[in-house]
Amino acid sequence: MEAKRVQFKIYGMDCAEEVTVLKNEVGSLVGHPANLAFDLLKGKMTVSLPPGTVSSDEIVKAVARSGMRAEVWSDDRDGATDHAFWQRQRRTILTVSSGFFTLAGLLYCWASIGLWAAIGSEGAGITHKLPLAARLLYGSGVLAGGWYVFPKARLALRRLRPDMNLLMTIAVVGAVIIGEWFEASTVSFLFGLSLALESWSVGRARRAVEALIDLTPTTVRLLNVNGSEVVVTPIEVPIDSHFLVKPGERIPLDGKVVRGTSDVNQAPITGESVPVAKEAGTQVFAGSINGDGALEVCSSRTAGDTTLAQIVRMVGEAQSRRAPSEQWVESFARVYTPIVLAAALSVAILPPVFAGSWSEWFYRALVLLVIGCPCALVISTPVSIVASLAASARNGVLVKGGIHMEAPARLKAIALDKTGTLTLGQPQVVEVMPINGHTQEELLACAAALESRCDHPLARAIVAHARDKGIAFSAPDEFQIIQGKGATGRFDGKTYWLGSHRYLEERGQETPEVHHGLTEMCGAGRTAVVIGTSDHVCGFVGLADAVRPEAGKSVQELRNAGIRHIVMLTGDNRGTAEQIAAETGIDETRAELLPADKVAAVEELVHRYGAVAMVGDGVNDAPAMGRATLGIAMGAAGSDAAIEAADVALMSDDLHKLPWLVRHSTKTLRIVRQNIALSLSVKGIFVVLTFAGAASLWAAIAADMGVSLLVVSNALRLIRPHA
Repeated sequence: MEAKRVQFKIYGMDCAEEVTVLKNEVGSLVGHPANLAFDLLKGKMTVSLPPGTVSSDEIVKAVARSGMRAEVWSDDRDGATDHAFWQRQRRTILTVSSGFFTLAGLLYCWASIGLWAAIGSEGAGITHKLPLAARLLYGSGVLAGGWYVFPKARLALRRLRPDMNLLMTIAVVGAVIIGEWFEASTVSFLFGLSLALESWSVGRARRAVEALIDLTPTTVRLLNVNGSEVVVTPIEVPIDSHFLVKPGERIPLDGKVVRGTSDVNQAPITGESVPVAKEAGTQVFAGSINGDGALEVCSSRTAGDTTLAQIVRMVGEAQSRRAPSEQWVESFARVYTPIVLAAALSVAILPPVFAGSWSEWFYRALVLLVIGCPCALVISTPVSIVASLAASARNGVLVKGGIHMEAPARLKAIALDKTGTLTLGQPQVVEVMPINGHTQEELLACAAALESRCDHPLARAIVAHARDKGIAFSAPDEFQIIQGKGATGRFDGKTYWLGSHRYLEERGQETPEVHHGLTEMCGAGRTAVVIGTSDHVCGFVGLADAVRPEAGKSVQELRNAGIRHIVMLTGDNRGTAEQIAAETGIDETRAELLPADKVAAVEELVHRYGAVAMVGDGVNDAPAMGRATLGIAMGAAGSDAAIEAADVALMSDDLHKLPWLVRHSTKTLRIVRQNIALSLSVKGIFVVLTFAGAASLWAAIAADMGVSLLVVSNALRLIRPHA
């Protein structure tokens, strides 16, 4: 039977540590941790299980045993109840309460027995004489600060899998046992504060993604057959419905323009900084902003399947695909935490055996537990990756998982498809060569007149070029298409023909001069269209797939970003490929390739350079993209196939997003390394201070919290726009 998918809202799931706890507790219940999927940004857990095996109530109870709380997911959760408000704000309220009770206890003791007696002195027992009221205040601070920590610590102890919650709990309980009430309450408060900061940092990244959701209007101006308007919600609009978008409004659904012209700002979807001109037949995306003209649009997708909805959904799922650095930190923490626990136990037992002073060394062991807590280390990487994914989505770059977020920074070579990637993917007139006394204007007017009755891409390109040049022409008389060869027509009292080189040869009108001109044009990678009369050849129009204006600069920026080798892979002829390579500065050209040849070329590049990206349209180049280290789809907006085929989807046709992605990934990796190095360095310093007897519990947790603040702030720099 098909597995049933049930989604749960998890309160208290803010970092990878909680995800690990849930996998351990719920994974065995549902058969295997692989049956669980987590969306850290939304606090969502998805369970896949055969029908009738485990009930939702059993899963909710299992989550409760982990110290968190679960509810069956509801899409209308924003209609929050008071109970839901308490669940959302409980961590903040408890953290503030812990700080309040700690400060109140300190002030009470200061007034009663003096400041130094209130603070205590490293387990010397002074705080055993604290008044009962002070101990109650400090005890309340301990309970409030550890409200989320203690249940998780109990679970870790029961499963014999020590984690940072267990380390903190042992330190707090130990401090209470030796009478260090102030330090126990301070440690509990500061640790709770650091967890609250972690929750806030993930929440900020979450809000960056939720801002995308807010881009979609809540209403649609649906047009009836009689032209009247009715206002409905986007979810009520079926495919192929017509709706109206007034100037300045956001477009509510994906679709094609039926009537009207306007410039549309689609930066939220594609990252393009300049509004895009829209007219009948062009595509528009939900969430983009209409300009000065009214548009009538025919919907092409339902509300849940728009490109914007896919982006939000993909980003939500992406962070569950762990980056290599996240996997390393998680593996390191699994080994590191038991070592810290064993080291603290050794410090508490072995030195007193030889040197006495049990209380002093027990206190130092507690300090070692606190500073050994991997909190800052554990949050350093996932917050960076989540912030990086959110920033990428806002810039029109959809990265399908943290596992792919670090890959661009490690690339040594990039393979680029030609058509639609380095070029615009549509022919344009690039050369007009008149002969036998004709002018460029005459030749273009004749060619446009004949091609105005045709509808193939070359014809449209010639007609558009003539109009751009302001050349007047009229449709010919006696027009006739010569299938597969060209066309003839009569105007100005004379019959003209237009066609390919082969048609010219069939007519027997190829002179040495004509042959030389055609050879020169085709050698430059042009597609030649010949125009003539029954007497002579009038000239040639050369067309080519135009190079993107930004292609050359983007290639240079890729080199500046550290890419060692850039190669073009194309099925086009070698002359055309080499011409484009020369224009853009490509290092190597491989032309006339079949899809299998592209796969072989990518395999060779991987063997030579190790980390290689393949950039293409996401469909035709899918085999080569699959073989590369990283598959990148260009212009994926609106294309399900392109988004699915690639590891990274550049939503716009802007090639500048490629070097941006490499730089962004490099910055992400640099911040991850900075955070890991800072976390470990501070711990190393405090370990030395602990053995020297110069560290205290509250100072250790304050340092750990300070590092947590620094790594979170450093990670959130990735959300800010950068070049």
